[in-house]
Amino acid sequence: MQKWLVTRIRLTSKRIIAHNPLSQMQTAYSNQVIESSLMSESNATQEKKPLAWRERLYEIIFEADTPAGKAFDVILLIAILLSILVIMLESVESFDLHFGKEFTIAEWFFTILFTIEYGARILCARRPLRYVFSFYGIVDFLSILPTYLIFLESEEIQRLGVIRALRLLRAFRIFKLGHMLSGAAELRAAIWATRSKITVFLATVVIAVVIEGAALNLIEGPENPGFSSIPQSMYWAIVTMTTVGYGDVTPITPLGKCFAAVIMILGYSLIIVPTGIVTAELSHTYSSGKRSSKHFTTQVCPECMKEGHDPDATFCKFCGSRL
Repeated sequence: MQKWLVTRIRLTSKRIIAHNPLSQMQTAYSNQVIESSLMSESNATQEKKPLAWRERLYEIIFEADTPAGKAFDVILLIAILLSILVIMLESVESFDLHFGKEFTIAEWFFTILFTIEYGARILCARRPLRYVFSFYGIVDFLSILPTYLIFLESEEIQRLGVIRALRLLRAFRIFKLGHMLSGAAELRAAIWATRSKITVFLATVVIAVVIEGAALNLIEGPENPGFSSIPQSMYWAIVTMTTVGYGDVTPITPLGKCFAAVIMILGYSLIIVPTGIVTAELSHTYSSGKRSSKHFTTQVCPECMKEGHDPDATFCKFCGSRL
C-alpha cells in the first residue's frame, strides 16, 4: 500500500512539473518529505511489533484501568495478605510446632511468586532502574529479601517479611480511591509547607531534652543508678516528655520528683504544638479555597514511574513524557 502511494505521488508530481516547471524544486522537496515520513512510519511499525507484548504486560502490571490490570492487582493484594498472615501465624509457637512445614512451603511459594512478579516489573518497565530505585521498587525488593537471607542468617529474619504490608498501599490506586489520594496529597502539602516551623519545634525539644538530662544527672546521679550518665538521663527525659512513662527509671529525691513533674506538664503542652501547626495550615488551605477537587487515574508514567495524573492527561505532569 505504501509503495503504491509513493508511486502515485511520483506520477502526480511529474504531471504537475510538466505544466509548471517552476514548481520542480518544491515538488521534489515535498516528495522527499512524504517518502521519508512513510518510511519512518513503516520502520516505527516494524519496531513496535516486538515490543507489543511488553506494552501489554506493562498495562496489566503497572495500571489498573483495564479489567486485566485490576484483576492482577486484586489477586496480588490477596496474595500479600495471605503471605503476611502466614508470617504472623508462624510466629505463634503452638502453630509453628504443628504446621511448621506447611508454613515454610507457603512462605517459599509466596516468595517465588513475588520474585517472578518483581522480575516481570523490571522486564516490562521502559526504564528499569527508575522502577528499581522508586519507592514501590524498593518495597517490592525488600519484601522478597528476608526469605532468601535465611540461608545466611537465622530463620527469625524471615519474619521481617511483614514489610510486605507496605505493598498494600497500592489498594488506594487499584480501587480508585481518588478522594483518599487527594486527601493524602493535601496532608503532605500541609506538612511540607510547615516544615520550617516543625524543624524549629523539634530543635527546641532536643535542646530541652539535653538540658533536662544534664539536670537530672546532676540531681539524681550520686544516689540513683538510673541517672548515672547524661545519655541515660536523656532517655528518661524523652520517655517522660512524650508521656510514655515506662517506669523502669524514676527519680527518688524530692528535687528530682519536682523536676519530673515540671517535665510531665511541659510534655503535655509540647504534644499539641505540631498538631496545631499542621491543623492551622490545613484550615488556611480550606479557607483560601486552594483545596484540590481533582481525581487521579491509575496510570503510571513509563519514563519516571510516577502516578497521580489527571483523567484527561496525555503527557506526564512530572517529566512531560507521553503516557
